[in-house]
Amino acid sequence: MQRRCDRNRKRSKRRAIYCPIHSCYLDSVSQKYPIFADQPGQLQQRGISRRNALMLVASQTAVLIEGEWLEAFWCDKCQQTKWYHVQKFGDRTYKLSLAPQELWQQVTGVIHPHGNPSVGEFTRRQSRVMSYNSIKDFEFVS
Repeated sequence: MQRRCDRNRKRSKRRAIYCPIHSCYLDSVSQKYPIFADQPGQLQQRGISRRNALMLVASQTAVLIEGEWLEAFWCDKCQQTKWYHVQKFGDRTYKLSLAPQELWQQVTGVIHPHGNPSVGEFTRRQSRVMSYNSIKDFEFVS
């Protein structure tokens, strides 16, 4: 007869991802956004030889970087959401660092944290307005 505690051990364990500032558990508030390399230098930084990096980038438009992604986490102590560059080492070991600006260009499908840089301030402001009176911004000059 199998004991109850033996059955519960088969459940998947929670990812051990902790706040780098407070060392408290972080709650994920987004999906994982995989990181891609489109330049040989990006692959060389991760330990791939120059020759192999050149061949990979030449044969594929973008190369998926295994074990690395961007993800947003909520810290209970900080009381805020931050985007982190997550690197997975081994089975359950993770390294977190705040997502640097250059990594956002290597990710697909993620919304830029500071808004689309190609959108003007007027358009950004108008997209947030939810009232009929916003038509006043479009007054005609005679």
